[in-house]
Amino acid sequence: MTVIDAPAPAPAAPTKAVDSERLRHERRLGFRLSAPAFFVMILVTAYPLGYALVLSLYKYRLTDPDGREFVGLKNYVTVLTDPVWWSAVSTTAIITVISVVVELVLGFGFAWVMYRILRGRSIIRTAILVPYGIVTVVSAFVWRYAFQLDSGFVNQWFGLEEFNWFGERWSSLFVITLSEIWKTTPFISLLLLAGLVQVPEELQEAAKVDGATSWQRLWKVVLPNMKAAIMVAVLFRTLDAWRIFDNPFVMTSGANDTETLSFLAYRQNVTLVNLGAGSAVSVLLFATVVLIAFIFIKGFRTDLSQVRGDD
Repeated sequence: MTVIDAPAPAPAAPTKAVDSERLRHERRLGFRLSAPAFFVMILVTAYPLGYALVLSLYKYRLTDPDGREFVGLKNYVTVLTDPVWWSAVSTTAIITVISVVVELVLGFGFAWVMYRILRGRSIIRTAILVPYGIVTVVSAFVWRYAFQLDSGFVNQWFGLEEFNWFGERWSSLFVITLSEIWKTTPFISLLLLAGLVQVPEELQEAAKVDGATSWQRLWKVVLPNMKAAIMVAVLFRTLDAWRIFDNPFVMTSGANDTETLSFLAYRQNVTLVNLGAGSAVSVLLFATVVLIAFIFIKGFRTDLSQVRGDD
């Protein structure tokens, strides 16, 4: 009787090695594509940042150029122990948190409408994006006039002829934040729309066949596959909101404790011409931006291979 040996099992495909090689290739390609812009940004920003860092170590006012004196870290100690700095931090944080949260919810709603609608899609997308196309200063002036005590139409609509929106801290912050939300929600919706497009329609159809409701498909299918887009949208928008300047400058000029970090740096450098303290504020503002970016990237790290559906 002839005995036929069973064929030896084929060796397992080196998937891990292939995946590692592909990831290295993608990293190299990404670096080559982004390197020109990265080096240009370094050249443009390195000198101003370095010069600001040097000035922050001096006691230096433009009104007294001969009184320039090296003081080391004294400007940083003065800024960090001043209640004005912490008031600006709290004001900036309030505007940032509220505006980003509201914009994320509204932006997803707008992105969903732009993604799902079939008729008049171009008209609706254009209408949603109109606020983002308006210059921020112009938008701030429009909102200031709308809420003014004498000429504003908002008080007339709601019967609040005697209410001064810009006379108190919280009402001023409400108008500033509302104008920020109106202006930049389209930016969030654009980023989230890009994430929605990447969600495979087959997954939603499969969940629907399995009996999942609309909310279940949203929470279990759509949002998990949009993690990368959501992280990018929240990160970019948070960094942008943390540097808010135009709206407080136009609407309140920093009055009623509405001074943000960028406005504080402007006031020290331009209004008071205190380049030493102003540069220290600018450097600290830059440091907080870097810290926020680091926290977001580490705390909300997204496995892009899983987002793409790779094994």
